[in-house]
Amino acid sequence: MKLFDSHAHYYDEAFDPDREELLRRLPGEGIVGVVTCPSTVEQTRYSLALAERYDYIYAAAGIHPQDCGAFSLSALEEIRELSAHEKCVAIGEVGLDYHYENYDRETQKVWFERQCELAKELELPVIVHDRDAHADTYEIIERVRPFGVMHCFSGSAELAEQYLKLGFYISFSGVLTFKNAKKTVRAAEAVPLDRLLIETDAPYLAPEPRRGSRNDSSLVRYTCEKLAEVKGISPEECAHITMCNARKLFRI
Repeated sequence: MKLFDSHAHYYDEAFDPDREELLRRLPGEGIVGVVTCPSTVEQTRYSLALAERYDYIYAAAGIHPQDCGAFSLSALEEIRELSAHEKCVAIGEVGLDYHYENYDRETQKVWFERQCELAKELELPVIVHDRDAHADTYEIIERVRPFGVMHCFSGSAELAEQYLKLGFYISFSGVLTFKNAKKTVRAAEAVPLDRLLIETDAPYLAPEPRRGSRNDSSLVRYTCEKLAEVKGISPEECAHITMCNARKLFRI
């Protein structure tokens, strides 16, 4: 299978012991594309440097909702400059995260809206993080109208359909393989084949049967196999479809 991992974090310290060895090995395991998604300006630079060294790696540029409080809005100009890199394919990972109380929600909303506006201006897709913030995330996207992908989708089938109407792709992670993921399976059932992406969110969210271990792009095959089962197609067809969808979205 030729697999495209639409969302990973290869700047993460979890990969410090063997990052280069792993990234050299992944193409031999069927990985034809990875988008590595930063959380800060510094991580954006690091992600772009990785993309320069490995043909199959691409990068996004953006500031994560949990990190935006550490930056002034002037950092948006740095993101704008970095997004001009030839291997920058998206603005992300951006969005809202209401899971933890210690991140100011109003600050998150300002940053999310501004980065969505930047993505729209630059005609780049936006990679959206939405954790326990479904209503506010949807309100901003509906109002600003960027295009892009809902990363690691955790909403209902009905919410997925709302994003589909706005032209968004829906990406599923290893969570789809978890035994308690009935809502996520129903959402995957509702998404047409031409709007599906798969991802690892590496090093997080390793799929069954590797749940609890460090995730990497080679394990995206388990999510692909589960998604194929849900959609009633072969894993090879699912891999091909999601690869083509990622290349279309990210203009690769």
